[in-house]
Amino acid sequence: QVQLVESGGGLVQAGGSLRLSCAASGRTFSNYNLGWFRQAPGKEREVVAAVHWAGATYYADSVKGRFTISRDNGKNRVYLQMDSLKREDTAVYYCAADQRRGWGTFYPSDYDYWGQGTQVTVSS
Repeated sequence: QVQLVESGGGLVQAGGSLRLSCAASGRTFSNYNLGWFRQAPGKEREVVAAVHWAGATYYADSVKGRFTISRDNGKNRVYLQMDSLKREDTAVYYCAADQRRGWGTFYPSDYDYWGQGTQVTVSS
């Protein structure tokens, strides 16, 4: 069982930066793949970035070069550094954990545990 709590959301101007943090409970944190998803009003939840338990990373095309995912297994945390933010990045951002050993898909249904979400609003 893993419990996830996100923090770091807020209001930022376009071009600015935010760093999201997700704190996880559970002694086997290092065994999980972790992901950041987002959901804008009227849209489906989509993957933003993911990090495999062995360290590989994945980014959605829309955020490549602007967002960076990282994990600190010693602190049971996963982070999402968001730079050069755009209005279209406005959404509720969720942290998620996945128990698969491998990976190849990044659908919300692939993930077993979810945080409550944190709002990110980018103004022009």
